[in-house]
Amino acid sequence: MRVIRSIRRFKCLPQGCVLTIGNFDGLHLGHQAIIETLRERSDMLGVPTALMTFEPMPAALFAPDNPPQRLSSLREKMEDARVLGVDVFVRARFDRAFAQMLPEAFLDDLIAQRLRAKAILVGEDFRFGHRRSGDIDTLAGFAERQGVELIPLPEVQLDGNRVSSTRVRNALAAGQPQEAERLLGRPYRISARVVTGQKLGRTLGFPTANLRLARPSPLRYGVYAVWVRLPDGAYAAGAASYGVRPTVDGKEPLLEIFVLDYDGDLYGRRLDVSFTAFIRDEERYDSLDALVTQMDTDIADVRVRLSDQDHP
Repeated sequence: MRVIRSIRRFKCLPQGCVLTIGNFDGLHLGHQAIIETLRERSDMLGVPTALMTFEPMPAALFAPDNPPQRLSSLREKMEDARVLGVDVFVRARFDRAFAQMLPEAFLDDLIAQRLRAKAILVGEDFRFGHRRSGDIDTLAGFAERQGVELIPLPEVQLDGNRVSSTRVRNALAAGQPQEAERLLGRPYRISARVVTGQKLGRTLGFPTANLRLARPSPLRYGVYAVWVRLPDGAYAAGAASYGVRPTVDGKEPLLEIFVLDYDGDLYGRRLDVSFTAFIRDEERYDSLDALVTQMDTDIADVRVRLSDQDHP
């Protein structure tokens, strides 16, 4: 998969592409249907598929003190797009200058001249350009002038409602990773590097790999049964705790992973953590002894939950 890390610095995609544009947070079943449609059309036209996404998400620029909760980081989105067969991944850096771009400049400069789109797939509610002044009608007029095909957006429903990133976030916030998995078509996962923590878990007999997330996550605070993909590609069962650790007066959200039956050094290594089952909410305990007792119970529960399941 080719990665264009800055569309405004990119010169030209000579062969053109079949293009879709959006946030694509989580790349859920609805997004996957879009990519499948793109691939079918690209096979007919003989040009690559291209996915343009905004980074950071526009809401983060306009509300920096309350950034949106995200299902996937840019890295995770790129990895998922590659697995799904996207040929060209286009990053549009969403900053003040990009937000000021007029709809006509967005279409003429980026879509026509740089990407040379032969066909475009976006939703009816697609808005773009300065103050979101461009809409589907603006795009339709451009497509007609340029001879670009507009492809209808495929509708994917589950239980009678449209699959959306919001539905996935709501499922995770409710402590329902299985529901999130149904909407995503795969387990919800977080990928991050292991950082040095307080090493309290080691003193308690539960050495943890600590992952500090670079983005606000919709994941409910609590304990989970997870599968961990280790640096060598092998999978291991794990117990994960996500939250602010009130028993030890923690201040910021941290994802702590206890990898079952593993004693290797993971500091500085990247882990992929797939969430399988919600065990319980985060709680504050009166003593570390009470916390250890509960951790023993949690790990036993995790072993039972994962005993009859395969890793992703």
